[in-house]
Amino acid sequence: METPNTDQPRSEAQPLIAEYERTLRTTRALSDATVRNYVADLAPFQQYLDGQSCPLGSDAKELRDFVRRNGETNVSREYRSLVRDYVAWLLERRAVESGRAAGNRGHSRASVHRMLASLRSFMRYLIERGFLPDAPLWRPRSTLMGRLTPKLERRLPDLVSVAEATRLVEAPSRSDDGENRLRDAALLELLYGCGLRVSEAANLDRENVSLEERTVRVWGKGAKERQTPLGAKAKNALKAYLNSENTPDDKRGPLFRNARGERLGARSIQRIVRNYAKRSGLREDVHPHTLRHSYATHLLNGGADLRIVQELLGHSTPSATQVYTHVSQQEARRVYLAAHPLAHAPAPEHQDYE
Repeated sequence: METPNTDQPRSEAQPLIAEYERTLRTTRALSDATVRNYVADLAPFQQYLDGQSCPLGSDAKELRDFVRRNGETNVSREYRSLVRDYVAWLLERRAVESGRAAGNRGHSRASVHRMLASLRSFMRYLIERGFLPDAPLWRPRSTLMGRLTPKLERRLPDLVSVAEATRLVEAPSRSDDGENRLRDAALLELLYGCGLRVSEAANLDRENVSLEERTVRVWGKGAKERQTPLGAKAKNALKAYLNSENTPDDKRGPLFRNARGERLGARSIQRIVRNYAKRSGLREDVHPHTLRHSYATHLLNGGADLRIVQELLGHSTPSATQVYTHVSQQEARRVYLAAHPLAHAPAPEHQDYE
């Protein structure tokens, strides 16, 4: 395919994508945020097709004609060419997001992974609706798609130490914000003590918490439910918050609310974490996921089994949890080098071990 013209304006919302969005909302157990992300990830693909003079249109006719241009037997090859060129464009060409130029840099490999997953879901929808011919590339667990997807750079999770995490979750007790002090204490205890995603904490209702059983019922990605145990400190913080006069007596309402009595949003939670991190003398880029990463790593450092940590985090596969073992191994090496008497001892010049 020719080099796309990236100076063209971003496409308006397409009827096919609007119908796809409605289908996602009605047939799959996805959160509103997940659906929005699936749809937003298709915007670069629309832009790419427009630059190829191959707009998606209302029935994908131009795209259908393109992949069939060399006959039905070559459809798979044309799809491969399409994905290969699209990936190169995402990585190398100017990215335009939210209607604004993002500068002369491409998307990260992690973003490309996500966009290809969203594209595969959309293409499966078009194929099942009869708009496009089928091909193995778009089928679940396609090894070919795996080969076309750029390898991710392995980045170790962002962490705080046990002492830093403790200082952070105890910060509300030292706060002069009397109205929100108990709420914030319970929130921070759940983020670190249960390893919740920020969206999971925001979506909690009061009825999801059982102080008697010391558990929290959480809905994670893909509406996957899990039961997370409550530690003693988290239980006490939640009990104090739920018994406070500032907590609305609504058993089915949001667990964490703002000053207007509405559900506390993800951005508000991120702001709360940053504020308390700053008050605690931690770096400014600490965010809720830092506490989740730290929760997992501290569990592994304490001897927890990887599969148990996987269940506690709500990961569907062990590979997502595996990265924390590398952090744990680094910590073990650091402790060894700092503590073992022979870790830095020079070797004898003429040591004979035979």
